[in-house]
Amino acid sequence: MKIKQSTHLVIPLALVLLTVVGLTLFPVACTTPSSPQPAIVLTPSDYGKATPEPTHEMPWRVQLPLIVRASPPLALPPPSPTPAPLDFEAVRADLQARGQELAFVKIGFHVGPGGNQRGLGEYLEALAAAGVPAFIKSVDDYAPCAQALDYNPENITVFRLTGGDLELPDYNLPAEVSAEQHWARILDALPPGFDRRTWLEVMNEPDKERAGWLGRFAFHTAQLALRDGYKFAAFGWSSGEPEPKHWETPEMLNFLNLAAQHPEQIAVALHEYSYDVEDIANMYPYLVGRFQALFSICDRNDTPRPTVLITEWGWGSGSVPPPDQAMTDIAWASRLYAAYPQAKGAAIWYLGGGYGIADQAQRLILPLREYALRNYFVVQQDQQPADSSLFQ
Repeated sequence: MKIKQSTHLVIPLALVLLTVVGLTLFPVACTTPSSPQPAIVLTPSDYGKATPEPTHEMPWRVQLPLIVRASPPLALPPPSPTPAPLDFEAVRADLQARGQELAFVKIGFHVGPGGNQRGLGEYLEALAAAGVPAFIKSVDDYAPCAQALDYNPENITVFRLTGGDLELPDYNLPAEVSAEQHWARILDALPPGFDRRTWLEVMNEPDKERAGWLGRFAFHTAQLALRDGYKFAAFGWSSGEPEPKHWETPEMLNFLNLAAQHPEQIAVALHEYSYDVEDIANMYPYLVGRFQALFSICDRNDTPRPTVLITEWGWGSGSVPPPDQAMTDIAWASRLYAAYPQAKGAAIWYLGGGYGIADQAQRLILPLREYALRNYFVVQQDQQPADSSLFQ
């Protein structure tokens, strides 16, 4: 992995939006004091600056297939006292009256045994108090998932077991037999008190060249999950996998059709890493953003888009950029995922132990908390964006 020191140019906001994103800016009249407060769009150079004093200048909005509304730029560390979160219920009511929907920041955290989770409880508590759902993925340690659901039943939690025959199914068996055995192993190994509101991710980075077999395996496992009342997330593909042709095998399309019929119980789990600590959009949309290829294939085959969980997300297995750069990258990715209602969240790798990355990732808990409390996205009802270049 090539890791370089990150640099950012200070570019005026209008120039960033016009030349990088290629959008047209539209002025928005200031709201009344009783309405959600107007805000400005964050740019990379704004992070790390002190929060500016409120002004009466006209704010801007970006209209893509969605509108981005952001609060004044984050300060790192945040100002004291921390500004109050937005009134999201008022925002939601106002948007729904205009035929639009509220989308929250969907970036969360991946946790596991050990590591450094300092501040995660306060993060969950603050988001719950504001009515902002959190996205938490955990391996082996179920306590963070249970804690997240205690704070807010609307939080999205994903759990996976590691080690031995819990990692991957037995490819040497017929797919249906392997699904029966693997599912039984997973259920037997679940911790006491496992809450069935948590998604079960039952494999990790399988062999993409076995797409037909995996499609049959996932289809049968999904039927078992439906029978037993669990929420099942299939695959957990590596970043950059699978190839588009692998989604279009008859067996895989059969599974995707089943997933589309049960969006609250069957999902596709993906990993999206940029493999470049300097550039979260490295090779976009082939690494981060690759879920859009799945949606395009579903559209082409007249299959509704399935629920997608980005269960590992970030820059690489052992690298996290400094908080100012990381938050700029997270702001871009938040806008990307917010545009797709079926994409439920992305878990930053990694607060757990064993990879030497926990202390770096832990530094993002506070700034991500403040970002999630003060930013939201506006999407059109039944929105189905199809052009990945909109987020280039």
